[in-house]
Amino acid sequence: MPKPLSSFWFVLTCFFSLTQMPDPSGAQERGTRTGVFDGHGDVGAVLHAGSVDYDASKQTYTITGSGENMWSVADAFQFLWKKMSGDVTLTADVSFAETRGNEHKKAVLILRQSLDPDSAYADVALHAGGLTSLQFRDKQGAVTREVQSNISAPKRLRIAKRGDYVYISLSGGTGEPNVAGGWLRIPLHGSFYVGLGVCSHDKDAAAKAVFSNVSLDAPAPAQLEKAALYSALETIAIDGTGRRVEYLAPGRFEAPNWTRDGRAFLFNRNGRIERLPVSGETPEVIDTGFAIRCNNDHGISPDATQLAISDNSQEDHNSIVYMVPIHGGTPRRITQKSPSYWHGWSPDGTTLAFVGQRNGEFDIYTIPAAGGEETRLTTAKGLDDGPEYSPDGKYIYFNSERTGHMQIWRMKSDGSDQEQIFSDDRNNWFPHISPDGQWMVFLTYETDVTGHPENKDVMLRLMSLGDKKITVLAKLFGGQGTINVPSWSPDNKRLAFVSYLLIPN
Repeated sequence: MPKPLSSFWFVLTCFFSLTQMPDPSGAQERGTRTGVFDGHGDVGAVLHAGSVDYDASKQTYTITGSGENMWSVADAFQFLWKKMSGDVTLTADVSFAETRGNEHKKAVLILRQSLDPDSAYADVALHAGGLTSLQFRDKQGAVTREVQSNISAPKRLRIAKRGDYVYISLSGGTGEPNVAGGWLRIPLHGSFYVGLGVCSHDKDAAAKAVFSNVSLDAPAPAQLEKAALYSALETIAIDGTGRRVEYLAPGRFEAPNWTRDGRAFLFNRNGRIERLPVSGETPEVIDTGFAIRCNNDHGISPDATQLAISDNSQEDHNSIVYMVPIHGGTPRRITQKSPSYWHGWSPDGTTLAFVGQRNGEFDIYTIPAAGGEETRLTTAKGLDDGPEYSPDGKYIYFNSERTGHMQIWRMKSDGSDQEQIFSDDRNNWFPHISPDGQWMVFLTYETDVTGHPENKDVMLRLMSLGDKKITVLAKLFGGQGTINVPSWSPDNKRLAFVSYLLIPN
């Protein structure tokens, strides 16, 4: 009978056994033919091991992957990767070997900090059902979010990292992909993983996708001061899911209103007001007569028959509030003094709230919608801005820097009982109250930002007016032009806003 191992030798044997075990993720598999990539393996918990088949003659990668999902706080998928650093562009034609089955199975081009299931990442994900999204987890362990594209079932996909920002491009044919939305700050530190992945979205099944015409580049560091500006009109559900690009175009447009019937958006661009049908592709310019320098302060009357605009085309190009029929027509002047910027309409349609600069001070005023004398409501030193009526007409919400930095306030509609809604160390602008009076959304800048400039990392935050609980609805690149005016959907479920992209040449 063999002599039993001493406790020392037993521990030593176990140590060597453990150190020789394969990497549990399988991600260190090398020596296989992986083309321009370094290795592959399963990330997260999968019941069916994935695989990669690289055809050098066709330069195609056929990837089979299992996994319950790539979502929430953990992912499970097959990952073909290369370790890189700096700026990266990854482009590929993508198709599923079999489109039947789970319509949410995903083929992705992905940038990932680590091989941990809860790693920070960003990807462009093509679903079998055609949905295509920029998905992301902006820090380890965070909940995955997404920006859905308005392009369904594209053939060619691209994800690009420029500095700390990521964006996607898509093409329905064989041509080069076009910018499709998202300019999100997803910091990936040092070296990170870049590659292709497949998730079956069904832990008991496997899915297969083919990636061809793959291009992986490491461009020179981006010079954002020479970048091209794009604007994206997006909508988001108030639970923070379902963020979607509705319309994207080069250049700058701003400040969407959602029409009272829910069928269209209004926004300003190049001094004009444009109307875009929901899920439409081509906006139309609304006739505003001589008012051809409209700024981003405009809104729709409660009965949906009139449009208030703020225009800079007259009187030394100071902003004046006018009213035009909702489908266009000759402007009717409302404010006699300037500059004046419209922001709110009383629920009964009889009164407008606006910001006026008088004697060097910006304060909040009201004026009859039919025209007449203006009434000053605020007198505190510092900027008061963004007045908007509550749906019951009792209050006007606004933002004020009277405490030293910009915070959200409200007052009775006659200007009395001015009170701060909450206090924090950030700068908060443009409160907008939901049609049912239950919610308030507002724009938040970080502490070091003064004013409401463009092209900044900002947040849309949501407050429940019942218990004053605040949640982050979306993080985006924006600021001025993002959500200057009321933009709730009539059913209280979604918001419209504008995000911006800086795409280097």
